[in-house]
Amino acid sequence: MDLPPEIPPEQSLITYPSDFPIKVMGANVDGFVTALTHIARAFDPNFDASTIELRPSKAGNYMGVTLTVHVTSREQLDELYRTLTTHPMVKVVL
Repeated sequence: MDLPPEIPPEQSLITYPSDFPIKVMGANVDGFVTALTHIARAFDPNFDASTIELRPSKAGNYMGVTLTVHVTSREQLDELYRTLTTHPMVKVVL
């Protein structure tokens, strides 16, 4: 698989390090938020789970979760997105 071209820091819209919010959608099931917390802590050992924002869908079948993770590089952020999108409980990552 070809990797996207490296974006020079001066062309990035994100300044590193920074606290970056990531929105994740998945089924509203037991263990979903816990799984996301474990992933966030793998990339940010100081991740504070008390900052997680939850938004259940109107019918309650899905849960929107906002994780604010301290990221130090584009590579770290890209890998975090890849890890979240490949998790079986995750439907969408924004």
